[in-house]
Amino acid sequence: MSIVADVPVRFRDFDSFGHVNNAVYATYCEQARVKFFEAVLDVPLSELSIVVAHLELDYRAPIEGVGSVQVEVEAGEPGTKSFPLSYELSYDGEVVATGETIQVAMDGSGSPVEIPDSWRAALDE
Repeated sequence: MSIVADVPVRFRDFDSFGHVNNAVYATYCEQARVKFFEAVLDVPLSELSIVVAHLELDYRAPIEGVGSVQVEVEAGEPGTKSFPLSYELSYDGEVVATGETIQVAMDGSGSPVEIPDSWRAALDE
């Protein structure tokens, strides 16, 4: 399952070099991930108990203007307690970064738990 989210590039995202700071790319992924969860898992963010256990980003080109970034989020094969999401960030028709996060399902006490069957089915669509 995948979605494409438009994420605004804000003036505050720029650093002194005149391009979007590299740390902001992770925020763009986060904003798209929230939209993914709401669209695919059909659960409000406030009801999800998921943590990001791993984040990896590869930068290909700078973002040097305001507008929006298109972030494609795609689910990979879920494991027992975790699942990967891959990201492709494009700006002005050019891929500017790719990345991956690993999400872990948690219970109320902060311990990893098995991914609910409803999530597994939605991620496999």
